Amino acid sequence: MRFADPWLLLLLAVPAALAGRLFLHRRRPPDQRIGFPVLGFLATEPPSRWARWRLLPDIIGISVLALLLVALARPQVPHEVREVRSKARNLMLALDISSSMKATDFKPGNRLEVARQVLGDFARRREGDLLGLVVFAGRSFLQAPLTPDTELLGELLGRVEIGQLPDGTGIGTALALCLSQLKDLPSRASAIVLITDGANNTGSPGPFVAAEAARAIGVRIHTIGVSAPDTAGFDDGFIWRQGRTPDRLTSSDERVLRRIADRSGGEYFRATDPEALERIMQELDPLEREEVKINETRDYRELFPWLLAPALVLLAAALVLRGGRLRTLP
Repeated sequence: MRFADPWLLLLLAVPAALAGRLFLHRRRPPDQRIGFPVLGFLATEPPSRWARWRLLPDIIGISVLALLLVALARPQVPHEVREVRSKARNLMLALDISSSMKATDFKPGNRLEVARQVLGDFARRREGDLLGLVVFAGRSFLQAPLTPDTELLGELLGRVEIGQLPDGTGIGTALALCLSQLKDLPSRASAIVLITDGANNTGSPGPFVAAEAARAIGVRIHTIGVSAPDTAGFDDGFIWRQGRTPDRLTSSDERVLRRIADRSGGEYFRATDPEALERIMQELDPLEREEVKINETRDYRELFPWLLAPALVLLAAALVLRGGRLRTLP
């Protein structure tokens, strides 16, 4: 059972206070009363049967108020709960847009251009799924919340550019933002696909903390490292000096990505060219199409009429008693 407006239950403090006051003052005579000195000899007589019930109308009134307040909070129970078998998935895509993604080792474009194209093709194959997009560099940004509109996601992917965010590689913050979109959804039907070409070097939480959080709620993280063994450089004409090589995925970077994936129950992949990245995304398709059972509640049945009816009956009884044998003066 649940309450549609549970905050109204706080008002139950009013009838509770009234009940406490009634209990404490149960033997005190009323503040306003008519005295009959000539009937003083009756003070030693035991109270009549009806006099013993003189507080009953007040008790009923407090009970009616409590029932009405609970009814206002609208108690509900699931009306129709059914088990749904679904192959739809909730997938968050996390795409690195740091400056190193300008490297032109992924022909015919740079790493980012190829990743956008491959992710767009992947999204179009996921009809019926919910997909979202987080882009990250020095900070993370929710480019697209979870949506079934794959065309919209493709358009938003096309607008992603290097330079939108401060430079850096904040993998942990990107994963945390993805998890915030998935935390209230069935965990067995949820996963994150992370594409990056480097190791975490900024932001909080760290990638391992984010991986632990994903493991705790049952969300898998698939990590993909993009970098050719022999990187060619950046597409902006940057000249590498003093024998430096362009940014590429090192073995220590791969260990970090593999550890993130392993800790969350996902898979790590290394893409060294556009074709390899496309094959990896095709491999992820069957991994994230497992049938999932979901208990779905169609609607809720209102229970407040079952509280209003006895409340009205009790109210009528209190009025009858106050106007009859339990009538008091003044």
